[in-house]
Amino acid sequence: MLTNHAKLMQFFAAANEVSGRKRLQKMIYILQKCHVPFEEKYQFHFYGPYSEELSLRIEELCNLGFISEEKESKSNYIQYHYQITDDGNEFLNQFQMEMPDMTAPIAHMKTKSSRFLELVATMLYFEGLPREGIEKKIHTVKPKQKYTDAEIDEAFQFINLNRPVQ
Repeated sequence: MLTNHAKLMQFFAAANEVSGRKRLQKMIYILQKCHVPFEEKYQFHFYGPYSEELSLRIEELCNLGFISEEKESKSNYIQYHYQITDDGNEFLNQFQMEMPDMTAPIAHMKTKSSRFLELVATMLYFEGLPREGIEKKIHTVKPKQKYTDAEIDEAFQFINLNRPVQ
């Protein structure tokens, strides 16, 4: 088992359950940008930062029986639910690795909508820009979302609250 797979299993152990592939992608990306040592590479995609590596690792963990993926049919889409399995917990208990405590930021993210996490992840993707530049990028790359100034302010507050000072 590779270290990066075990890191993801620790995420699932802390999260208990994650509903939605987009939410999962954004949560891992946000944690990575908040200095949790996830190593998946991301590129900008339709819903913001996306990692093919993360998708493949999740699929591998599901195939190994360490993560369960349940599909739920909604009116016009499929909702995916992910959890660590008993076998995953058993393996993780034998795999010693240092990881920061992710419990509080994960709990905080779980209270937020996928739309909000998409906004935060997109803002973090453009973090090298000044605030005005980030706001302009948001409106340029996400015009259909029509994010309000209040939503953008809330996202900046979320980032500042969850990002440790380096």
